[in-house]
Amino acid sequence: MNFSYDVIVIGAGHAGCEAAAAAANLGSSTLLITMDMTKFAHMSCNPAMGGIAKGQIVREIDALGGYSGIVTDLTAIQFRMLNRSKGPAMWSPRSQSDRQRFSEKWRNLLEETPNLHFWQDTVTQIIIEKGQVCGIKTAMNVTFKAKAIVLTAGTFLNGKIHIGRTQLGGGRLAEPASFGLTDQLKSIGFTSDRMKTGTPVRIDGRSVHFDEMEEQPGENDFHKFSYLDFKPRPLKQRHCWICYTNETTHDVLRNGLSDSPLYNGQIQSIGPRYCPSIETKIVTFADKTQHQLFLEPEGESTEEYYLNGFSSSLPLDIQLAALKTVPCFKDVHIFRPGYAIEYDFFDPTQLLHTLETKLVKNLYFAGQINGTTGYEEAAGQGLIAGINAHHACHGGAPFTLGRDEAYIGVLIDDLVTKGVDEPYRMFTSRAEHRILLRQDDADMRLTEKSYALGLATTERVELLRRKKASIDTLIEFCDHFPIKAKLINPVLEQLGTAPLKQGVRLTDLLLRPQLNIESLRPHIAAFNEHLSKITDRTEEIIEAAEISIKYEGYIDRERGIAEKIKRLDDIKIAGKFDYDSIQSLSIEARQKLNRINPETIGQASRIPGISPNDINTLLILLGR
Repeated sequence: MNFSYDVIVIGAGHAGCEAAAAAANLGSSTLLITMDMTKFAHMSCNPAMGGIAKGQIVREIDALGGYSGIVTDLTAIQFRMLNRSKGPAMWSPRSQSDRQRFSEKWRNLLEETPNLHFWQDTVTQIIIEKGQVCGIKTAMNVTFKAKAIVLTAGTFLNGKIHIGRTQLGGGRLAEPASFGLTDQLKSIGFTSDRMKTGTPVRIDGRSVHFDEMEEQPGENDFHKFSYLDFKPRPLKQRHCWICYTNETTHDVLRNGLSDSPLYNGQIQSIGPRYCPSIETKIVTFADKTQHQLFLEPEGESTEEYYLNGFSSSLPLDIQLAALKTVPCFKDVHIFRPGYAIEYDFFDPTQLLHTLETKLVKNLYFAGQINGTTGYEEAAGQGLIAGINAHHACHGGAPFTLGRDEAYIGVLIDDLVTKGVDEPYRMFTSRAEHRILLRQDDADMRLTEKSYALGLATTERVELLRRKKASIDTLIEFCDHFPIKAKLINPVLEQLGTAPLKQGVRLTDLLLRPQLNIESLRPHIAAFNEHLSKITDRTEEIIEAAEISIKYEGYIDRERGIAEKIKRLDDIKIAGKFDYDSIQSLSIEARQKLNRINPETIGQASRIPGISPNDINTLLILLGR
């Protein structure tokens, strides 16, 4: 057996799996170490991928050659495109997956990946010599050497589980915590703190009165996560279900608050504001008489269900009593209660944009140990860390993504520039250039970049080039095809929009909000003929062309703004200033610039507390 590798990845969650796959696919000899070989990319909370802004991240991972989108499509049991009532910048794909098959498919793909090896064990120490990693030691007293290490320990570092006043050590229920690494890293100067997250009760579907719930079916159009997979979804599609708490439910929960770890002082760390527990909801929104709950299947054939919206760390008896006040759960049986978990994380401002630590060379952090929450945020970080760990071993240039290039770029820049004071969750509102970062065009933005790295395959880039050529041809047709007023006016009146006074281009008609390509297609013979020639990925190409036509002005304007802002990110300042000596900077600015040590003027401008006057001072000192 080999005991020396280019890259070692610690932890096989979503971050670890993407990191290991990226490093190995790029050619690094890679070792993935996990405590449990049956839990690759385990969905420890909701068995779903995507959602608001998160779906964009999964599509970006796929466009870059990662595996998350492929695995999600192959294990999907329900798909929906969220926010369809809003503009395309807000559309966000989301998919329920079969939890067990998701993990199995990840393992299959990883075992098929060249250069990737596995070891089941717990890492107890990272070996560091002269400020650089050179290996790890494990609980079985095995030493592995490495040129680069990616740490993706998730919730396992000193993990503690809370169910009422009961406390258990663990990274997940029935799985042991990991000890030693936090203390070692703190001893060499890393800053660490504690965070909290939680998960809901799992319900036995045989005990649920589904006739007292609202059915929430999925969608079955062409949308998926991966740009490679265009086959029908292989698994049976299942419904989700909606129900509501009531005032009686809230009374039961309130009576149990004295035993809630969140309110009796047992938990001191901060939980995710945007995914609160049910007990937090009834306290924060005391005026609400009901809260919406989603009952979501855990797999294609299992009777186990996840109750989204009912995350809790209350005692088992309180959780059960509260559930039974909801009519559809009056006879409920559960598989296990909800619980909260506290774990260690590291201040992400201690990282570069490559996710390499500033204190130790070739050591990378990715996932929840950087203060994030969510599979998608973790997977995106893992992919970037894996790419850069490979480059650290083989002399490649650092690979980063800008805020105008990807949600992954926004995520990492927010982490390393602003830090976190609560578990970080991605939202579309965090991306100032979100109209440039749509879910439909992630392949257009990122696949060529990944192909240049050697990660995206030739198959991917050829698919992209053919798709782009078809979109360009369709847009060109619409730009040049003339429409005569007298021929189209009866159709326009039928479609509820104003008649024309003179002829226009087809593009001009498509700019109207009431019209789209599919509504006009049957009424314009030449248009229908042109569309009929698009035989490959037809719906995807039509959607992409229509978005480009309808939103061209907004997209061009946003791209211009992004280019102006990006100029500040081209001005390098790392190592150029002794901030303590610049008296014209505010005291707060000196302290924060010293702590973050930004790479560029652009990054400095995004540090909370840095004013425009501080940035102007730095620009003047640079002679600009």
